[in-house]
Order: sequence, then structure tokens, then C-alpha cells
Amino acid sequence: MAIPLKLSNELVDMARPRAVAEHRSIPKQIEYWARLGKAVEDNPELPVQFIKSTLLAIAEADAGQLSEYHIGV
Repeated sequence: MAIPLKLSNELVDMARPRAVAEHRSIPKQIEYWARLGKAVEDNPELPVQFIKSTLLAIAEADAGQLSEYHIGV
């Protein structure tokens, strides 16, 4: 369920170049930051890059982009 939010101009201005670079809308960029921030708070012992990679892997799996991993091959 989407709800309208009032965001500061500063936050929107910070999100704009990142959104363009990542081919996201500004709201989707801010949503991504919120998900990443929550994951970082939930897992303070993990490096941020590991969390970002994990979120990407989950999104790829949800999109059906899975491949079998072969150990030692």
C-alpha cells in the first residue's frame, strides 16, 4: 500500500543524481535507501557492501535470474 509522504527538498535533491545514475525514479531511489538502511540497522556486524550484494541477489532471485553454482568447477 502506497502512502503519500512529505520529503525535504534536500533529500530529493540528494536522491536525484543517484536516481539518474541507477536508472530509478527519485521515489524508488529513496525507497532503496530506506531498505538498505533498514538492512544495515538489522545487521550492524555485516559490511554495507555485503548487504548491498545480498539485496541485489534477492532481487535477481525474485526476477527468476538464478543459475546453478558448481563447487570446484
